[in-house]
Amino acid sequence: MGLIEVIVPAEQEGSRAVVRHWLKRPGERVAQDDPLVELETDKVTQEIAAPAAGILHEIVMQSDEIVTPGAVLARIDPTSDPVAPPAGAPAAARQHSPAVRRLAAEYGIDPGDIAGSGKGGRVTREDMQAAHRARGGTPAPQSCSRRVPHSPMRLAIARNMAESVARAPHVTALAEVDFTAVTRHRAHLKPLLAAQGINLSLTPYLVVAAAAALRAVPEVNSHWHEDALEIHADANIGIGTALGDAGLVVPVIRKAQDLTLEEVAGQLQELTARARAGRLSAAEMAGGSFTISNHGTSGTLLAAPVILHDGQSAILGVGRLERRAVVRDAGGAEALAIRTMAHVTLTIDHRALDGHQTGRWLSAFAARIEGWEAPPG
Repeated sequence: MGLIEVIVPAEQEGSRAVVRHWLKRPGERVAQDDPLVELETDKVTQEIAAPAAGILHEIVMQSDEIVTPGAVLARIDPTSDPVAPPAGAPAAARQHSPAVRRLAAEYGIDPGDIAGSGKGGRVTREDMQAAHRARGGTPAPQSCSRRVPHSPMRLAIARNMAESVARAPHVTALAEVDFTAVTRHRAHLKPLLAAQGINLSLTPYLVVAAAAALRAVPEVNSHWHEDALEIHADANIGIGTALGDAGLVVPVIRKAQDLTLEEVAGQLQELTARARAGRLSAAEMAGGSFTISNHGTSGTLLAAPVILHDGQSAILGVGRLERRAVVRDAGGAEALAIRTMAHVTLTIDHRALDGHQTGRWLSAFAARIEGWEAPPG
């Protein structure tokens, strides 16, 4: 039997990917479905598994190389006995990160002689420096700056943001919304849902209130086309989900207008977990008609997020909740009250919407948030 090729899947998430980490080395035995390599696309990081059992005969695409669907990543020898890597195959050090390879050349140390502390025994830069110190060397001087190559996800975000700003005239309206009723309701419901394994964050309240406002002002739930404004019947609401330094993705809660708060919380928890594990499918991020950016979770009070997806007419931004002294009517007289407030923005595509619809939408959103029913008892 000949060599079996490991292929970049045609259905990968994104049009191209970068080889990030090889989890096996040439000459190592692999079982069918063993993870072989991590690929990072502009959407997710995914593991490519061995299509058959055997010996990893050859690695074709090295770390940090760009690959496209159908490209050959490696070849597996389906023989029963381990074999040495073929003549001319890259040395073991070639399978390490660029930083490790640079230190190997600088220190004169073969990474293959070091027990790695990284995932799957991978040798890290720290392992190389420790080995150098153990041999009486001194750490290499560190540069005052460093260059971090852009990931496919970061490049995709940059491209989408630049295109969105260049294409659509953005206008942002600001409102201050009282979240006191929501925080009281959440304090009551959160432990009840926690007993069911569901974490109740603020975001499900934003989704339910946004869906109500989209029903009240349906023009906001729309896509701009050159010949018409397409107004959607369903509120398919995308949730901006941060992936740390890697960037962000936007999973979609579908038909939010038909879901209860508890149902939204359950779906959001599942989607967020899948997003942060790099397991979202393209279908789970497609078809959004409106987007929410709950940037207050990162501590910011005010932001005007850019419309994330081509054609959507608006994006909601919600800042950090704060206890503030505000003026309220008390039996016909003015009085100071301590309330839980937040700055809320609606950024619109001014081709599709005007200030009239924007103000109406924000009023409807605020009314739903501020009028949240009190918890029972």
